[in-house]
Amino acid sequence: MNYRMIFKVLGLLLLCLAGLMFLPLIAGLCYGENVLNFVITIVITALCALIFSSIKPRSTGIFAREGFVIVGLGWILMSMFGALPFVISGSIPNYIDAVFETVSGFTTTGATILNDIEAMPRADLFWRSFTHWIGGMGVLVFIMAVLPMSGEHSMHIMRAEVPGPTVGKLVPRARKTASILYLIYIGLTILETVLLICGGMSFYDALLHAFATAGTGGFSTRAASIGAYNSVYIEMVVATFMLLFGVNFNMYFLLLIGRIKDVFKNEELHWYLGIVAAAVLALALGITKMYGGFLTALRHAYFNVATIISTTGFCTVDFDKWPEYCKWIIVLLMFSGACAGSTGGGLKVSRIAILAKSAAREVKQMIRPRSVGRVELDGKRVDNGALRAVSVFFILYMFLLLTSTFLVSFDGLDLSTNFTASLSCLSNIGPGLSAVGPTGNFDIFSYPSKIVLSFAMLLGRLEIFPILVLFSKHTWKN
Repeated sequence: MNYRMIFKVLGLLLLCLAGLMFLPLIAGLCYGENVLNFVITIVITALCALIFSSIKPRSTGIFAREGFVIVGLGWILMSMFGALPFVISGSIPNYIDAVFETVSGFTTTGATILNDIEAMPRADLFWRSFTHWIGGMGVLVFIMAVLPMSGEHSMHIMRAEVPGPTVGKLVPRARKTASILYLIYIGLTILETVLLICGGMSFYDALLHAFATAGTGGFSTRAASIGAYNSVYIEMVVATFMLLFGVNFNMYFLLLIGRIKDVFKNEELHWYLGIVAAAVLALALGITKMYGGFLTALRHAYFNVATIISTTGFCTVDFDKWPEYCKWIIVLLMFSGACAGSTGGGLKVSRIAILAKSAAREVKQMIRPRSVGRVELDGKRVDNGALRAVSVFFILYMFLLLTSTFLVSFDGLDLSTNFTASLSCLSNIGPGLSAVGPTGNFDIFSYPSKIVLSFAMLLGRLEIFPILVLFSKHTWKN
């Protein structure tokens, strides 16, 4: 284990975090607010970063084990330091609550403990939404894009941080890949900001909602979320961009280099769009009577399917009041999540496709024992190692979901609340059902439950393993 290099990279991470806090500080100054909380936090974070960075590694090599440890510890440190501005300003005086809100921000979950969002200082609101944008693509991927990092082995960091069953390079160099991903990410964020301004949003609101959409997070500057604007145009822009950020970013790179046919042939994209279309139609038919017409129902169905499958979590209406079968569709979308290589959470559509095809193969082989079945994705055979990895991930995902539900059940809340709260946090969605529905929040949980749910959010965002390896004795043995 290259401990010195781990400390070195963690120092770079904290230094980067301190630098990013200058943006909410500037926003606060523009609105004439007291930004001492960010000044103090920047100083504390920068000092810790300098201490970590002063450790000189004998070797700059980063392998799989170091990559997992750096990502796991890095995200925990980010959440701990990122919570300080809220505590110091008093907008979230309890540190556990502040950590929960910050973890929810960085992991792009969007679950909140706040009851009066509009009362927060604008600098704090900026930081709250900006954490979505930072966490969406991954702050370590950002570091790789702008700073020299340990050569080819830095790919282990990208594999540990970018969500999805597989992560490959777009170009031969991992650093160049990170740069391309971030340029696409920034470009889409700017485009959405401009379109929201055209819809009547202020620059401040448009930018913060674009941050939250890009990271598929869902923190809004309004307690009523997107529903507060009561604008079909804004809802359609946000819903469309939520779906766009739920697509594998490799598809945008292929579009940029002119490989349009490869995009349209992508099987995961077919599954993703197919699930969206089927869910929108099913929900629209189920809620038509509630909204007095099919077109209005279609509007609400489209937005809420987009917000759940992309795991963003913005709200326009209270879907907890929809018919039971509609709520079950919402729960199934929570499991599915977005595409691999996107900023979305959940199991990922590619895993759903592989699991479905594996099940179909097993059924076929039971009927015809001598048949040789193959699981294919994009016309390529999925090898047994990948099949095993998907199966193990699904088993761990379900085990952690049930364990989390059990642990938070000691608060005495109903099963629907406990289960969907755990599912929402593990899939990085935000709202659940019942007491944690679109009109509720997570402040109802005890502090131990908030810690459990915070870990669930980290486990979901980092695809389980970077957090689990921190608790394995084999990780720390040479």
